[in-house]
Formats: sequence, structure tokens, C-alpha cells
Amino acid sequence: MKRKPNLLIIMSDQHRYDCTGASGDYPVRTPNIDRIAQEGTWFTNAYTPLPVCGPARGAFVCGRRPESFGAYWNDGITLPVASLTAGDYSWARALQAAGYRNGYIGKWGASASAAPTAFGYDHYLDADKVYAEFRAAKYPSFCFTGGFLGEPDPVPLDDSPTHWLAEQASRMIEQLAGEGDPWHIRVNFSEPHLPCRPAAPFAKMYDPAAVPRWRSFGETFTAKPYIQRQQLVNWGIEQFEWEDWAPIVARYYGIISQMDDAIGKILLALSRLGLEHDTIVIYTSDHGDLCGGHRMLDKHYVMYDDLVKVPLAIRWPGVIAPQQRCDAFVHHVLDLPPTILEWIGEKAPEHFHGRSLLPLLQGELPADWRTAAVSTYNGQQFGLFVQRMIRTNSWKYVWNPTDRDELYDLAGDPDELVNRVSDPECTEVLAALRKALYEELKQAGDGIVRGSWLEGQLLANRKL
Repeated sequence: MKRKPNLLIIMSDQHRYDCTGASGDYPVRTPNIDRIAQEGTWFTNAYTPLPVCGPARGAFVCGRRPESFGAYWNDGITLPVASLTAGDYSWARALQAAGYRNGYIGKWGASASAAPTAFGYDHYLDADKVYAEFRAAKYPSFCFTGGFLGEPDPVPLDDSPTHWLAEQASRMIEQLAGEGDPWHIRVNFSEPHLPCRPAAPFAKMYDPAAVPRWRSFGETFTAKPYIQRQQLVNWGIEQFEWEDWAPIVARYYGIISQMDDAIGKILLALSRLGLEHDTIVIYTSDHGDLCGGHRMLDKHYVMYDDLVKVPLAIRWPGVIAPQQRCDAFVHHVLDLPPTILEWIGEKAPEHFHGRSLLPLLQGELPADWRTAAVSTYNGQQFGLFVQRMIRTNSWKYVWNPTDRDELYDLAGDPDELVNRVSDPECTEVLAALRKALYEELKQAGDGIVRGSWLEGQLLANRKL
């Protein structure tokens, strides 16, 4: 009987799709992520179901949209959140039952009440806690002063969070590989989430003077929801010009390249142990980051591609053909669970909200594959604010039930600067997108359309 494949999933935090070499866009060097993409499939239209860390990660654990299990925002910041509990479904348990040894390293956030060990992971390293102890013991007198905007990290690269984590991941791979059973390991980097603190040599890899201005930096907020301009005031960045942002973006680039270098060390461990051909490798991120895009910081209250579009690369030598690019819309944390279960011969539960990517990985596009991505948002530390987005190849519609809606013609305005929601020439496409969004939300059991109070906005275009 053929041995089941090992599974290595590397997930980062707030990594923009366009800040990878494989995207061919901004000049960020990511040779190791690019290698995963080149030796397998690179997805050009992968979207997060909710661009906030905890809900997106919870969705990955159970394979369902965040609102369906009460994960509306990160726990403990706005209001208590009914995130996953130990009794909820986890596909890692299905792997465990199929004979896998499971390990989890790094950022969690999927449950406020239970650790990964309650969801099918045999080993869990709380990297934030353990690394903080390691750093405090080795560098007791150092403290950061740059706040959310970041600064260089003076410690040697091997003692930085990225490379320390890579060392722990390599050790866990060696440990589980030595036990003889197939294994699954989730490695979760906290980077490039702000504040960005690259160490040498990555702290100076990118010259701020040479960092290109984001194409969306010309944002004027004309005809945009009020809350977007308010975000500048919330963060105290309303006066920032590009020369203020360029060093911040350079550090964002730098920490991405530093993380990529750490990923290279994990891939090297696989190679050293002779496991490359026996291991499926997946790289992705929970969501993106503004980092000056549309002149804003971090995330929240917007559905721009800076945030909702994510990198996704999948490699399995000898099974997935190399150098494939897939342009189909995928919901990465929803589609990966059924894909993984199909790989190991297990049936996906009916409650999943995604579908298997295997046809796409085989170069096929099913006739009934989705033609749009849907992402949602509910608010965070600066207040509650409901948003629902649907994005096709040509258009993006953002439903803001308590503010002005947004409609972007992506063919003529790919950087989402001009809101055409009030343009009479867009009436028909707007109505069609509203109806399609409603149907998707209804099917997923989204509470925002559970009653009839708001249906008129989407189905009868009763929206100013």
C-alpha cells in the first residue's frame, strides 16, 4: 500500500499577493516562495473569506466561513467573539484518525478557548511565548521604540523571530519524520504583520528612495465611505506623504524577504531529510496589508485587493505538474481543507463551504467552478462596520449596509480608485452583482441576510 503524503503548510500573516516575486508586480524578492510556485501551481486569484487574522485562521481549521461559527473579528479587541471551541469540527482530527502525526508551530488565533492540541494537533509550540522567553533571556536590556511603524531589529539573523521559528520547524519535521507515520505540520509566521522589524542584512535590502509608490497611493477618498478617511485620523497618519511611507514600505519588503529566507531553511531541511518528493508543500497567508496602499495602514474597513487577495502556491513533485498558473477564483482557507482530505482518501463533510482544488491542480477547470470571490468584514478596534464584497474578473462590488456602497470597474481602474456605484451606466451590472452576492451569503448562512430587513438593499436596489 502506497504511503500517504506528508503535508507542510506554511502560513504568514498579512502578506500581500503583489509583494511576491511570483506575482511579477512590486520588486520584492521571494526566491523560496517563488520556487514553491515554479515547482507546482501558483494561484493568481486566491481570496481570503475575511481579512482579519483570527476569523481567517478559524475558517482554515474548520473549512467554514467565519460568520457561520461566530468569528466576526479578533477576540478581545472589540467584543467577545464566539470563535471555535474544542467541540467544533477540525480536519486535522480527520488526518489524525487516518494515521497522521500533526504538529503546529507559531501563531494560532483560531480559538479563544482552546489550543491547537484540542483540534487534532499532537504537538504545539506556542512560538510567541517561547520566543519571547528566549529573547528576554538572551537580550534582557533591549526594547523597541518605533511602535506600529516598525524599525530595524538589532539581533543576529539567526536569533530573529523568523529564523528562530524556521529552526523550530526544521526540528519538528525531523522529529515527526523519525516516528515513521505520515505527518502534517502547520508553520505559522507572525510576519510581515506590522510592526515590521527586519534584521541585517534585510533591514537595508531595500532603499526607501527606490521603493516604487503604490499605484493606489493617489487615493482621494472621493465618493468613498466616510470610514476610510477616518482611518487616517485613527492612526494619526492623515498628513503622511510618500516620503513618510517609503521607509515603512521598505521595511515591509525587507521582512517579507527575511521570512522568505527562513522558509528556504525549512525547505532545505526537507531536502536534507530526503522528504521533498513525499511532501506536499503549501504557502499562503491569512490576508494582505495596506502598508500605505490607499494611504492607509494595517487593515480594517476596506475590501481592496491589497487586503483580500493572497499568495497561494502548492507543490507536490511528481504529482502536481510544475510551472502551472491557475487564474480561477479560489477561497484558499475554504478550498484547502476538502483538497487535503481528498488527497489522503477521506471524504469531505457536507458542511464545508469550499471545494477541492484537485481539478485545478490537474490543469482542469470544471464548468461549474465559481466565477467570483466573496469576502466579508464586521469591524474591529475602531468600531463595528459590516461589509460584504463580491469580485469578478471585471468588477468589484462592496456592500456597506450603513454607508455608501462601492463599485469598481477593474478593467479600467484596477487599483480601485474610482467608485462608480452612482454611475447610471453601471445600473445593470450593479443589480446583477448585488443579486449574486445575496445568493452567496444566503447559501453560506450569513446572519446579515438571515432576516428580511436588509434584503431590499441587494434584491430591490433600495440603496442610496
